[in-house]
Amino acid sequence: MSTVQAGQPALENPMTIPTTSVDLVADKVKGASEPFRRLIREMHEVVVGQDVLLNRMLVAMLANGHLLIEGVPGLAKTLAVSSLARGIDTDFQRIQFTPDMLPADVMGTLIYRPQTGDFVVNRGPIFTNIVLADEINRAPAKVQSALLEAMQERQVTIGKETHTLPDPFMVLATQNPIEQEGTYPLPEAQVDRFLLKVIVTYPTREQEVEILNRMATTAAADHISAVMKPEDILAARKIVDEIYLDPKVAKYIVDIVYATREPHLISPDLAALVEFGASPRATLALSLAAKAEAFLDGRGFVVPQDVKNLAFDVLRHRVATTYEAEAEEKTSEDVIRAVLDHVPVP
Repeated sequence: MSTVQAGQPALENPMTIPTTSVDLVADKVKGASEPFRRLIREMHEVVVGQDVLLNRMLVAMLANGHLLIEGVPGLAKTLAVSSLARGIDTDFQRIQFTPDMLPADVMGTLIYRPQTGDFVVNRGPIFTNIVLADEINRAPAKVQSALLEAMQERQVTIGKETHTLPDPFMVLATQNPIEQEGTYPLPEAQVDRFLLKVIVTYPTREQEVEILNRMATTAAADHISAVMKPEDILAARKIVDEIYLDPKVAKYIVDIVYATREPHLISPDLAALVEFGASPRATLALSLAAKAEAFLDGRGFVVPQDVKNLAFDVLRHRVATTYEAEAEEKTSEDVIRAVLDHVPVP
């Protein structure tokens, strides 16, 4: 793989965009994306800052994926998710995961009716459009396995029957990176099912002053107006599929993902930090997320900056680092940063 350092000129052959078809898609995007921008404005009525989190929630929703949110308590993770549900006027369930939880508590179970002598299905809270899986890493393995089927197959098996989940269906899971007692680390197979993993950080000093002025009250902060319905999301996804992805940008995505698997092509030092790289699922996730980002920006085509903006959130949970990296206090984000610095930008 040929490499260039960040800041060097881009490739000689610029992107060639088919103007006519992209213009037609752009006209659709402009009208269909406006409600999503209004939705972000509505969520900002109760959520101060956290621009990246709010954007990534919509990106995951438009790309028909799930979102893993990691951050310490008190950073408005739950508030952001509930605000999203209120802004869409859709069904929403919050599931508080605990170590003693059973799969039936999430998926549902069969209940015997002595009057009729048969069993009926009692559906669990997973049967909704938006699911907040709060502190998902507290759930034991059996619960995580059942949730994996729901996330991947969009269906739930109760007894001998399989039940299709509503569409749209989205899991937004939170986890606390600090507390370890009473937690069960998510298996790699389940982590990989999340389209994005977002790290939520502390607000700035100015944002925290605004939080204090706005939220230091006993009244509930729930003044959000619904600006769309679930049907609008399904219609928007069809437009996202039409957004143009130039072959050079597609190659750029593949080169980034491939470099996480073959880090020795960048440097031996980087190779020592990577245990295994991202799978083709990451390639698909990065392309879909980039299309969703272009949609939210009102464009009918993907630009390389869309890919760079989302690379960390798509790849940070899909690149596993070695013990040597841990000893050197290097993370998957350091690997991704090195990859982005070296892969040529079209």
